[in-house]
Amino acid sequence: MKVFINPGHMPGIDSGAINRSLLLRECDIALSFGELLAKKLRSAGCSVRLLQSCNLCGEEPPAPNICAAANNWPADIFISLHCNSFNTAVRGAETLCCAESSSAGTLAWLIQKQLADTLQKFDASFPDRGIKERPDLAVLRCTEMPAVLVETAFIDNDKDAVLLIDRQDTITSAIARGITDYWCLL
Repeated sequence: MKVFINPGHMPGIDSGAINRSLLLRECDIALSFGELLAKKLRSAGCSVRLLQSCNLCGEEPPAPNICAAANNWPADIFISLHCNSFNTAVRGAETLCCAESSSAGTLAWLIQKQLADTLQKFDASFPDRGIKERPDLAVLRCTEMPAVLVETAFIDNDKDAVLLIDRQDTITSAIARGITDYWCLL
């Protein structure tokens, strides 16, 4: 299986969401997750490419175009890794796809189940925010393979942020299990 991993946002250009009190940037957490996930998937026998860029779909040349890179490889699945942010009170994980009734929807459900079940073992109050359809997102709309965007937790919520710091191996293992569960269905 060929897995394309896109850690969200880009250091120096777009940090993404931040937690000012803990000095965390989404771009850094996403890259750390991407590197850990790539290592786990390679150990499971997958071919992996990882690209963090500010150019999602051709809007920021000359930076590498994420969607074109995934399509040209061609990847079997596309995973974009992110941290959510809202109002410092909201918590939980959610996984986004173009349509729930699709291969991407199945992939999203398997990843979300693994992620929520795993994090609830460490924090029983951790919310499972489910699957969300987001056909407006370029990385989901412009990729030719099943594509999902994983919002691992809310970086602006200190309780979630601690999970993002202390449970990186746990979080990426859960995502990897969701991906391999998906591959076993094919």
